[in-house]
Amino acid sequence: MIRIGVDFGGTKIEAAALSQDGHVLASSRVPTPSDYDSAIGAVCDLIAKVEQQVGQQGSVGVGAPGSISPRSGLMRNANTVYLNGRTFREDLTHALGRPVRLANDANCLALSEAWDGAAMGAHTTFAIILGTGCGGGLVVDGRLVEGVNGVAGEWGHIPLPWPTPEENPGPPCWCGQSGCLETWVSGSGLRRDFKARTGLDWTGEAILSAARNGDLEADAAFDRLVDRLARAMAVLCNILDPDVFVLGGGLSNIDALYDRLPSLIAPRVFADQWTARIAKARWGDSSGVRGAARLWEPGAWTNHVAA
Repeated sequence: MIRIGVDFGGTKIEAAALSQDGHVLASSRVPTPSDYDSAIGAVCDLIAKVEQQVGQQGSVGVGAPGSISPRSGLMRNANTVYLNGRTFREDLTHALGRPVRLANDANCLALSEAWDGAAMGAHTTFAIILGTGCGGGLVVDGRLVEGVNGVAGEWGHIPLPWPTPEENPGPPCWCGQSGCLETWVSGSGLRRDFKARTGLDWTGEAILSAARNGDLEADAAFDRLVDRLARAMAVLCNILDPDVFVLGGGLSNIDALYDRLPSLIAPRVFADQWTARIAKARWGDSSGVRGAARLWEPGAWTNHVAA
């Protein structure tokens, strides 16, 4: 049977059909609708389109922002806010007339890269999304780890570790806390930090471009971003000690990260030596849709949430 993966993003929804050996047989995408009912319809239409292209029906996995509460079965913590408080998985199951598996989008990145991507063969993989926000996902021996409360890997909402006086308590986060990692280690965090120092409201792309061209303020902002990311990754090393970190999202395309992070992480790890790999996601923007499709692989996913 083919595997259908759906990547439900804030700006676009993509569906792809994968063969058993991981080849993309067909794919299609549409802009993300502005309301819930239209979103359900868009997902169903995309699935029908790719199945028509390959001439057969497949299993359906969905990667989405936020997660499902194990207590209520309702979506929560999604930045596509109309998903929150909804029985999204069940509504898709009803609309499609077949079972649907759903996981957080960062978890899908982790699963994709652990199965046949940059972390293939690793015992423990931690995947990091560095984009507008900061997300994470954990896979151990090919199995997605979501945790009893469904929040494993949500490192974007832990405090920035080893804070300096000027970083404490940190800016308010949309989740209701202050100083969350996402407010520092993300594209939006880079932009906010640069503006706080310079008064200039530049985009993340403009800051990085200026840093590459020798602008001292932009270069200093990038230095702070790398140091904060290293601190946070060192905490993960001391808790999970993963074999591989896989980076995805827009900031993952900055090659300097892979050169500079190891020397900043190692002194903060509670070990005589630290040898984990840090790798760019092999499948790039396609990791989400591929990981969603992989939710149906034997042993890859266990449902811990209310059905």
